[in-house]
Amino acid sequence: MASQAELIADVRCATGESPVWHPVEQALYWVDIPNRTLLRWQAASGEIRRWTGEEMLACIARGSDGRWLAGMQSGLFELEPQDDGHLAATPRARVEHAHPAMRFNDGRCDRQGRFWAGSMLLEMAAGVPAGALYRYDGAAGTLVPRLDGFIVPNGLGFSPDGRTMYLSDSHPSVQAIWAFDYDSDSGTPHNRRLFVDMKAHPGRPDGAAVDAEGCYWICGNDAGLVHRFTPDGRLDRSLAVPVKKPAMCAFGGSRLDTLFVTSIRPAGDLADQPLAGGLFALDAGVRGLEEPAFAA
Repeated sequence: MASQAELIADVRCATGESPVWHPVEQALYWVDIPNRTLLRWQAASGEIRRWTGEEMLACIARGSDGRWLAGMQSGLFELEPQDDGHLAATPRARVEHAHPAMRFNDGRCDRQGRFWAGSMLLEMAAGVPAGALYRYDGAAGTLVPRLDGFIVPNGLGFSPDGRTMYLSDSHPSVQAIWAFDYDSDSGTPHNRRLFVDMKAHPGRPDGAAVDAEGCYWICGNDAGLVHRFTPDGRLDRSLAVPVKKPAMCAFGGSRLDTLFVTSIRPAGDLADQPLAGGLFALDAGVRGLEEPAFAA
């Protein structure tokens, strides 16, 4: 299936990540991690707004009360975008990283509204498996590591019925996607198994989304592709974007049938990919699922 990628916003993010569609506002929110920025694209007007905070901002989730929860460097924060462009952040839960130079990376809510986020070393090239996957207990205000031993945990996603959890490791030495049985009552993953060996496909596994048919979409970083895998791990289709490093995808639009893709703008000569760091939209040919709100 061919699909033409449309440039929605030429924002040139250093690392554009964590796109989340806001159905009430009909707007897409996402982050630029190293630039500590929250961005918003309004579908009706095309207006783009930016708010900048004090720490690297990695992953976000919309709260059921209208506020935003974010995984940053030192923990989870409640965000308050200000009229002057400042992003105020109130601590919700601090984290004790395995090493000092770490931050959160990919994260999202499960179907029940529990927030999950993975951590990684800032120096990814070191290849140290110090990353962990945390679950936030909002009632107790604590962050608890549930899985560890990752270099760059990524690609977190949940099946439509919430009974399967997906997780990847983006590091070049790993490039694997796993599936877990997920106890939706207790919020516990178990029975880890290999879902896709991404070394057999173009690109490293990065951020992901799950569609209404239960298929898993993941960005093929370094390959300029977004792959769709069926629930049995079969590659169904690959859609191209005009940049080498698509970072994360999310469904949105009035019918949830647009696949938005954020991207990375690496340093160096970008003559062959001048749109790197932009936000793109694709006709995925299938509808997605509304992103669960954090059960604050």
